[in-house]
Amino acid sequence: MKKSVYVGNTIIGGGNPISIQSMLNCNSSDFNACVKQIDELKNAGCDIIRLAVTDENGLVCSRKLIEKYSETPFVADIQFDYRLAVKCSEIGFHKVRINPGNIGGREKVKAVADACRANDTAIRVGVNSGSIEKEIERKYGVGSRALSESALSGVKLLESFGFYNIVVSAKSSSVKTMVDTYRLLDKSCDYPLHVGVTESGGLGMGNVKSAIGIGALLLDGIGDTVRVSLTGNPVNEIYAASDILKALNLKDYCEVVSCPTCSRCHYDMSRLVSEISEMTKAVKKRLKLAIMGCIVNGPGEAKDADLGIAGGGDKAAIFEKGKVVHTLPYDEAEKVFKRMVGEIIADVH
Repeated sequence: MKKSVYVGNTIIGGGNPISIQSMLNCNSSDFNACVKQIDELKNAGCDIIRLAVTDENGLVCSRKLIEKYSETPFVADIQFDYRLAVKCSEIGFHKVRINPGNIGGREKVKAVADACRANDTAIRVGVNSGSIEKEIERKYGVGSRALSESALSGVKLLESFGFYNIVVSAKSSSVKTMVDTYRLLDKSCDYPLHVGVTESGGLGMGNVKSAIGIGALLLDGIGDTVRVSLTGNPVNEIYAASDILKALNLKDYCEVVSCPTCSRCHYDMSRLVSEISEMTKAVKKRLKLAIMGCIVNGPGEAKDADLGIAGGGDKAAIFEKGKVVHTLPYDEAEKVFKRMVGEIIADVH
């Protein structure tokens, strides 16, 4: 189990629930634009919000945002200027993300560590395949070993200053490299790991790459906080990350399972799946509903479902935990099924 690191009121690691992160992509000096995007992210289920701070105007805006959203954990993304990292810690950011190799010499990294210690600010050591330390890259090339060693080098530097409030990330746009890197890190340090496939692309392939990479690690028990990096509206990152956690049973929700249709299906199953999914999207309790095309793969294959329906000819069977409780003409069966789903939803709210 990894160490626990507090990022505001959210705990990363230590066996705590996996947190979902995203990053603003609006102008970080535009207060109104930031508020709009933060509200959208929070409503979608974002736990931790990161924003790039590049100048004094960004600092002024960030201070106002931190005051407005006092219960929201904020992370400052700093690329090169250690003074901005120090100021971000001083104005109330809960974590700063730096690559120690890009910040400058030891004294500059020490200044960041000292400020973060004084202000109880966590530091994420964040490296990716484009920011590996030159000496390490010359030794190992660009790959999982170089990425992990570069991240660990940054960790050791912070430790040399007596700073241990650390989260680690080492991302790549290559799914295999990313997975291999985190497996190496998991064996080498006990700090919480922030996982994700960087520069994964847009909706579609970006979701697929992220699901494979993040999912593979989470199945191995690796990863304490995640970000799905997608081009475009960051709200889509939250939906994708939530779906990954749900698919791995790491987040409570109402699962709607349905079979691929074939010629045995004699009703508009696709429509019913969409309607039931919409009815249950706000449910945050572990439930399983099954909508099956026929009796062949109905109660049998979905016998663990809390409630299910299976079509067949002119009739449909409604079943609970594999036991048929109603066999009705299809039109009537659909109405009964929806009513029973509604009753389940009412019971869990």
